Amino acid sequence: MSVLQQRRRLGDLLIEANLVTTEQIEQTLLEKEAGEKLGEALLRKGLLTENQLIDVLEQQLGIPKVSLYNYPFDEKLFNLIPKTVAKKNCLIPLKREENELQVAMADPMDFYLINDLRLSTGFQIAPVIATRDDITRSIAKYYDLQDFIEEFRDIRNLTTQLDPQTEDVQDESSPVVQLVNSILQSAIGQHASDIHIDPKQNNILVRIRVDGKLQNERTLPKDIQSVLLARIKIMAELDVTERRLPQDGRIRLLVDIRQIDLRISTLPTIFGEKVVIRILDMTHSVTHINQLGFSKNNLFKYKKMIQSPHGLVLITGPTGSGKSSTLYASLNQLNDEDVNIISIKDPVEYQLNGINQVQINSSIGMTFASGLRSVLRQDPNIIMVGEIRDRETAEIAVRASLTGHLVLSTLHTNDSIGTVMRLIDMGVEPFLVASSLVGVVSQRLVRKICLDCKTPVEVTKREEEIFAAHGMKPSQLYQGKGCASCSMTGYRGRISIQELLSIDDSIRRAVLNQEPVNNLYDAARKNGTIFLLEDGLQKVLAGITTTEEVLNVAGLKE
Repeated sequence: MSVLQQRRRLGDLLIEANLVTTEQIEQTLLEKEAGEKLGEALLRKGLLTENQLIDVLEQQLGIPKVSLYNYPFDEKLFNLIPKTVAKKNCLIPLKREENELQVAMADPMDFYLINDLRLSTGFQIAPVIATRDDITRSIAKYYDLQDFIEEFRDIRNLTTQLDPQTEDVQDESSPVVQLVNSILQSAIGQHASDIHIDPKQNNILVRIRVDGKLQNERTLPKDIQSVLLARIKIMAELDVTERRLPQDGRIRLLVDIRQIDLRISTLPTIFGEKVVIRILDMTHSVTHINQLGFSKNNLFKYKKMIQSPHGLVLITGPTGSGKSSTLYASLNQLNDEDVNIISIKDPVEYQLNGINQVQINSSIGMTFASGLRSVLRQDPNIIMVGEIRDRETAEIAVRASLTGHLVLSTLHTNDSIGTVMRLIDMGVEPFLVASSLVGVVSQRLVRKICLDCKTPVEVTKREEEIFAAHGMKPSQLYQGKGCASCSMTGYRGRISIQELLSIDDSIRRAVLNQEPVNNLYDAARKNGTIFLLEDGLQKVLAGITTTEEVLNVAGLKE
């Protein structure tokens, strides 16, 4: 029986389960990469979840599936399969019954691997299916954890003066090095955006931010604090002996053939230095404008905005609202051989081929304003300014947009209309704002309902009132009841909600005449602007997120 026939049968099962359509299967078969399985291609395209695929594989192959969330692992079995083998092949031993070893595998059809495991362990291997993320998290969390703590007890003498060349914080086989690697791998495996290492009075708390929410990852003994921080500082090329001043650094790692950038920030506290590690995963960065979560109408408007030959386009929102992702996806859309694109950023998060990227360095006088002046002498077509922070940068950006350049930038404001007023408050003349501004996107990030535990819920009276106030009537809403895939939160992944203001003649007249803010809102509504809360409620109706999530970030205007 050919591999193609097996793939076709899998496609038929997915269609019968109403998970995908015939057209999606046919299109995926045409677009899948060489050597890629149909299931892997469907996962990559986001057409189904790994759990949905496993349910069908369980039916097709007759191999049971298992959830590793809070699974009672037998740590003695970890000695049978080395961590390197477990990581490389994405598997983990579960339990032993007489001469049989049950192993959770991402690919239980790898018969060569099963045979190798049988020879190396001396046991008959009983494979079960688990998701790749589930196995990765479990490996990082459980393998060798107790050994780390025991070995750290033997190096308490390193908690005072530390030499950067100390073997214990440099040697790859050292427990401190392995512990830091374990923390990083666990966070990356859970798609965390940040790692917080918080020193407390009696211990060290390690927390990770997943989908915008902080959660406890592990607690470490207080007596390893110095060596732990020393290792991180050495990796980031920071001053190990400086504990009184904040420091910033950068680490580049290759984790499972994935390029990971880490931004390190230290801050002295009363119980020692707190460290925050920002994780920038190149493989999970948004690179296409269609992945930004725009509604069909807003996507059409935004593409039209950034295709303007000149003018100023601003992306606004608080820190952590996905502004950089929108900027980079926009540059990726505009990137072409016949245009000169230059970006000025602090820091440069992602590197894009074909785009000249400039790193800000305020310590030597390389600010956004000075960098922008220099960029204008480089014959650019499109300029991306990471952030407009002051009047000088704002004026240069506005004037650049009036002299034949398309300028993309960000601003910290609450909504799109507030952006117009903020530019005027910064000292930019109203006629310059009206002439230069093409459009504004105000955005926030909301958590998406986990597709593996998504369930319908009744609409509450309060929700009916909220939707009715915006001309909507919900017939069916959803929420996640919590499962292993989402760590019992009911949410997995995030999506943007946007408020897109396209500057037309009526808004330009209102800005030029310095009319009240209410007039600007009225003009925006007349030109078809869908405000932030409304866009969020539309995504609730579509079953993507919940009313609670949208209200948490957009709020209600009484």
